[in-house]
Amino acid sequence: MNRLLVSAAHKSSGKTTVTLGLCAALSAQGQRVQPFKKGPDYIDPMWLAQASGRPCYNLDPYLMTAAQIRALFGQHAQHADINIVEGNKGLYDGLALDGSNSNAALAHMLELPVLLVLDARGMTRGIAPLILGYQAFDKNLRIAGVILNRLGGSRHEAKLRAVIEHYTDVPVLGAIAEDEALAVTERHLGLMPSNEHAQAELQVRRIGERIAAQVDLQAVRALATSAPRFTPEPASAPVPAVPAAQRVRIAIARDQAFGFYYPDDLQALEAAGAELLPVDTLRDAALPANIDGLFIGGGFPELFLPELQANAALRAQIADAIEAGLPVYAECGGLMYLARSISWQGQTGRMVGAIPGDVVMHKKPVGRGYVSLAASAAMPWPGLQGQPVRGHEFHYSALDGLPADQPYAWGVTRGYGIDGRVDGVVHRNVLAGYAHLRSLGPEGWAPAFVDFVRRCRNTAAATATPHKKETAGAAS
Repeated sequence: MNRLLVSAAHKSSGKTTVTLGLCAALSAQGQRVQPFKKGPDYIDPMWLAQASGRPCYNLDPYLMTAAQIRALFGQHAQHADINIVEGNKGLYDGLALDGSNSNAALAHMLELPVLLVLDARGMTRGIAPLILGYQAFDKNLRIAGVILNRLGGSRHEAKLRAVIEHYTDVPVLGAIAEDEALAVTERHLGLMPSNEHAQAELQVRRIGERIAAQVDLQAVRALATSAPRFTPEPASAPVPAVPAAQRVRIAIARDQAFGFYYPDDLQALEAAGAELLPVDTLRDAALPANIDGLFIGGGFPELFLPELQANAALRAQIADAIEAGLPVYAECGGLMYLARSISWQGQTGRMVGAIPGDVVMHKKPVGRGYVSLAASAAMPWPGLQGQPVRGHEFHYSALDGLPADQPYAWGVTRGYGIDGRVDGVVHRNVLAGYAHLRSLGPEGWAPAFVDFVRRCRNTAAATATPHKKETAGAAS
């Protein structure tokens, strides 16, 4: 399994653009490139998936065990010519003082050679002690190459190459000039998602061409090939197929406003017996027919207030379906959409109105980082009742005006959620919170939600009057 980690000395070094360009450039050469992203993130993986033509999987030491990381990596890495893991923040950055959840720790866990991206603006001779210090800090970590980024010109590049060659044993695999064409539009929550970028394909191709012209791709491939043999975790027993009678139909919001989904979460939903049916909240006038549940993930609904408000028919149908008992799970942006309204930059848009509260956007993050949750008695999904759960959040909004007796599914032991104490608004068969969850294994949220949807459907069928049953049968 040819593989490498693209990391950096610090955040905002251009690491994501370099990784994106490597995926695009190597894919253009006919290589099967499998991208991975360290840590909690939706936006970078969307761009990496666009560049490689393959889903990008997140490797997160806080949300996953070492065995789960190795199993997920091995499962998808074995089908690629080269596997590229993009780190987050700096090489040695992480929550733990001992570095146990840092990028370097992930590199040790998966035996990844490190390709270090260095923002070289304003640097000449000082780049040598920087590289030497990173090598000395963890002598068991292999920094196998560097890419110099944001160079001021050929003279700057020549000086840096001479310094690195004289003082270190680390090869320079690329030198990238400062270039506005390499920029990906940014906004308050990071990079613009590729599902919103009108020219995502063109931009990815342009970045790939720029990187191919300034990075030694053959040397990058050789670096990945130099990784030691990887022994994946033993394959788990195959999940038995769900009988047709137990399968459920779940609509999922997939559009410019809502696109934050982990691919393994979606695969877990399908493995648990769900058929996922996309719905466009901006354009579709109705939900898919005969659905048993609805999933609305995160996104940026505040950027599409006029379009979401204008689609009154869909909003009204969702509100009616919720009051009639439709099981719904919503995360962050989905929670905002189910509220009465969203206010942002002097603009207010009416939303679904199923949740008795109003969303107000703030200039600074309200909740940011990892969360730990403890299921309360109000948790509607039997599979998670009483269970501790980890996740992450990143929201600039707050939910105001909720009633004092509002039930919540989660108590927050780390993070912010709704108000620093609770998260997960529960209304009828709706669970909507700010936390983003990750489903790994049979105890994850995905099988618990599918099972809840199935129970709700079976209960509704069992309690339906004969007339309703005949009507439902004729409609199907």
